[in-house]
Amino acid sequence: MNLTNKILILCIALCLGIKSGKAQEVQPTWQSINERGYPEWFSDAKLGIFIHWGVYSVPAYAGIEGYGEWYYRGLMVGDTVRINFQNKTYGDGITYRDFDKLFKAELWNPNEWAEIFAQSGAKYVLLVTKHHDGYCLWDSKYQPNWNSVVGGPKRNIVSELTEAVRNKGIKMGFYYSLTEWTNPKHIWMQDPDDSIGNYVETYMIPQFKELVDRYKPSVIFTDGEWNNKATDFKAEELISWYYNTVGAEAIVNDRWGAGTEHGFRTPEYSSGILQTDRPWAECRGIGRSFAYNRREPLSNYLTSKELIQHFSKLVAAGGGMTLNVGPTADGKIPLIQQERLKDLGDWLKINGEAIYETRPFSHFYEYEQVEITRTDSVLNFNWKRNSPDKRISYDNFDAEWNGTIIPQYNEKYTFEIEAEDYAMVIVGNDTIINYTKPTTNATESNAEEAQKHNATKATLKLKKGETYPIKVLYKETNLEAVMKLWWQSKSQEKEYVKPIEGFAARYTCMQPVVCYTTKGNNIYAMALKYPEETLTLQNIEQPSKDMKVTLLGCSKELKWNYNNDTKTLTIDTKTLKYSDLKSDAVWVFKLSN
Repeated sequence: MNLTNKILILCIALCLGIKSGKAQEVQPTWQSINERGYPEWFSDAKLGIFIHWGVYSVPAYAGIEGYGEWYYRGLMVGDTVRINFQNKTYGDGITYRDFDKLFKAELWNPNEWAEIFAQSGAKYVLLVTKHHDGYCLWDSKYQPNWNSVVGGPKRNIVSELTEAVRNKGIKMGFYYSLTEWTNPKHIWMQDPDDSIGNYVETYMIPQFKELVDRYKPSVIFTDGEWNNKATDFKAEELISWYYNTVGAEAIVNDRWGAGTEHGFRTPEYSSGILQTDRPWAECRGIGRSFAYNRREPLSNYLTSKELIQHFSKLVAAGGGMTLNVGPTADGKIPLIQQERLKDLGDWLKINGEAIYETRPFSHFYEYEQVEITRTDSVLNFNWKRNSPDKRISYDNFDAEWNGTIIPQYNEKYTFEIEAEDYAMVIVGNDTIINYTKPTTNATESNAEEAQKHNATKATLKLKKGETYPIKVLYKETNLEAVMKLWWQSKSQEKEYVKPIEGFAARYTCMQPVVCYTTKGNNIYAMALKYPEETLTLQNIEQPSKDMKVTLLGCSKELKWNYNNDTKTLTIDTKTLKYSDLKSDAVWVFKLSN
C-alpha cells in the first residue's frame, strides 16, 4: 500500500470516528468538556448512595443539626463544646490524629454494605475517599501515615468496597475533597486562599490522579472548593484528563471552584431545583448530618414515607438523589438508616418503572397550598437543612407573625433583624424595616434604591406602657432560611422581641400533591395523597380512546374520563381495594397510550 492510500484510509477512519486519537479526546477547555456532554446512565439512575465514614466517625459529635464530618473544624476554631467533650470523653491531651487508632472498622463487611445498597435500588455509590481532614481510605503514597491501611482499620477501604459494589452491578464513584484542613502545604480556611498553588501542583493533582488511575471511578464528586476559582484547581485540565482516562461512562459534579462551567448540579438539603439544562442530584442525609452524629434526635430523620415522597418530587423535576449513610466507627450502618433504605427499595421494586430511565413531563407537579399555624415565643430561627415544619417545604415558603408589645420605657427603640431572603417589620402603623437580600449584580444606577431595602435596623419612639401591634412578614426563596428579631433602647439591653402572648405564626407554601414522569408513550402520575374516589390530573393533552390506566402493583384497569374543555383527566379509583395497594407513601398511576 503506497503512502497516499495510507493517508486516505487514515483520514476516512478519523472522519467516521473509527480510530480514537487526539482529535476525539476531550480537550482541557470548558467548550470541549461541555461538547463531550454527560453519560445517559446517570440521568437514568436517579438514586445513588453517599457514604461519609472516617476518623470523624469516632467522636461522631456535632450540634443537633450540625455536620459530624466537620468535627475537626470545630477544634481548629477553638469550639469549647467540642474541646470539652473530647477531653471529658477521651482524656486530656488526645488529639484528632489519635482518633485514627480508635477508628478500627472491626465489624465492617463491604459485601454486607453492597447488599444493603443493592436492596435500596441504588444504581451508584459515592464513597468519601478523603474528606477535608485529609484522611485517606486507601494507601495513598501522598499520605503515607494518615490513611486506613496503616491506621486503625488496617484495610484498603476504597479497594474492598469498590470490588464489592461492582460485583453487585452498581457503579462506583468517589467523593474527593480538593482542600484539606491538616495539610502543611496549605491549611484550608487558615492560610490565604491565593496561596494554594503549591499544594495543588505538588499534592492535590498527583493524589487525585493516583486515585483515578488505580480505581477508575464512574463518578467524581469534588468538594471544598468555594473559597477558590476553578483555575486554582486546574479544573479544566483535571476534568478532561479524568474523562479521557475513564472513558464514556465518567461524570463529574459542579463543585470545582468559581467559574466552573460543567458538572451535574448538587443541591444540598433542598426542595429540589427546577433546572433541566444538565443532570442533577440532590445530596442529603436521612437525618441532618452526613457523617454519623450521635446527638441527632429521632425527629431529624425523615420517615420512610417522607423519604419516598421527597425522592418522587426530585425525580419528577428531572433530578435524582444521592442519599447518604453515616456508618459508625466500627463499620455498621445504623439500623434506622438501613430500615429507610430497605423501605425505599421495597417501594422501588413495585414502582421503579416510574423512576428509572424516566424524563420530566410537560409540567412537573400538581400543587396545593399548605398552611401551618402555631405560636412562636420569639423570632430566633436558623433553618439549615430543614424548615419550620416538616409539612412546609425547605425553600419557597412564606411566614407571617403577629403579636403585641408593651415598651417598659418612654424612649426610642432600635429594632434589628437578621434575615434571608426578604423581611418586613411593621410596628403600629409604621413599616420600619423593608429588607431584601442584596444581589451580586447591583449596578450604580440602582445602588441607592437597593440600599433603602437593605437596612436591617430602624429606630422608633415608643411610649411606656402603651400597646403596639407588631407584624413581621418573611419570604424564603432559597436555602439557609434565617429570621431573627431584636429590640433595644437606651435603658433596655438588646434582647429578642417577646410579645405578651407570643407571635401568632402562620407558615404557607405550595406543595406538590401529584408528581409526573414519562417514559416512551407512558405518563406516570405519582399521587402523594391517596385519592379515595377519583384522581384529577390537570393540563393533560387529549389521550387516545384506548388509553389504559392502571395502578402500579395492581392489574386492574381503571376507568377514566377526559374533559377536552378543561384538559383534565379524571381517574376512577373507587374500584381499588385495600389489598390492591402496595404502598402507603406514593401511589403511581400509569397512563399507557
